[in-house]
Amino acid sequence: MYSNQKSFDMKNSNGIKEVFRIFQNTESYFSERNTLQSNKLIFNQLLIICSFTFIYGIVMGSYHSFMQSIAAGLKVIVLFLGTLLICFPSFFVIQQVLGSKMSLRQMIIIVLSGFVLTSAIALSFSPIIIFFQITGGNYHFLQLLHVIIFLFSGIFGMKLMIDALKIACEKKSIYPQIGVTVFRIWIIILAFVGIQLSWNLRPFLCNKNEDFKLFRKYEGNFYTAIVYSVDQILSKKDAPVKNEIRKPYIYFDSTKTILSDSTKILNLLEK
Repeated sequence: MYSNQKSFDMKNSNGIKEVFRIFQNTESYFSERNTLQSNKLIFNQLLIICSFTFIYGIVMGSYHSFMQSIAAGLKVIVLFLGTLLICFPSFFVIQQVLGSKMSLRQMIIIVLSGFVLTSAIALSFSPIIIFFQITGGNYHFLQLLHVIIFLFSGIFGMKLMIDALKIACEKKSIYPQIGVTVFRIWIIILAFVGIQLSWNLRPFLCNKNEDFKLFRKYEGNFYTAIVYSVDQILSKKDAPVKNEIRKPYIYFDSTKTILSDSTKILNLLEK
């Protein structure tokens, strides 16, 4: 029984390593795999994406409270997988119309690999986020930091997908040249969908002065929120909103004044 458990753990670990080994040799995307191997690879990719994004969300929400960290972890998973589910059907259909010979599994593996790399790079910034949280980074600064991290890690993930498609086009002859150009446009659509979905799932990072909120309701959009956060940092509005100029107090003892006036009146009457 022990040997069976050990062999199962070794197979599982080898499957996980295969997900990351694929980054070192992009051409391995198109190596011959049977259906079972492809399904295992896709399952491991989804497992890693969910694990990495959940941990990153916990770090993000820990700025506020335990409940916010759990909620943020689940929301980041929904953000990644939801964006993928919304955008992938259009990508697959368009590529088939353009004459792509890639199978559905190959396309899924390519796109998921980009998301795996994105989530891995984002998670690697967690120590930096924790450092700024401990050393007193304010809410608006951390908000912009998370946006920059997602943007930075997303660029690398999208680049990996493009490189894989170029190999499919130039070396494997199973992908049309125009498909790479169309894919770049699809990436822009993917980014806008992700931004809109993240706006609907807010808050991920909640201000310490606010109570726990699963979802936030107010008007505006993602872009105005970023402009507002930048303005808050540059104008240093973390200080009190109204700095009242206090005039020096002039203390006036009415009791002494009344007694003094009364004494003067009595003295005049006596005269």
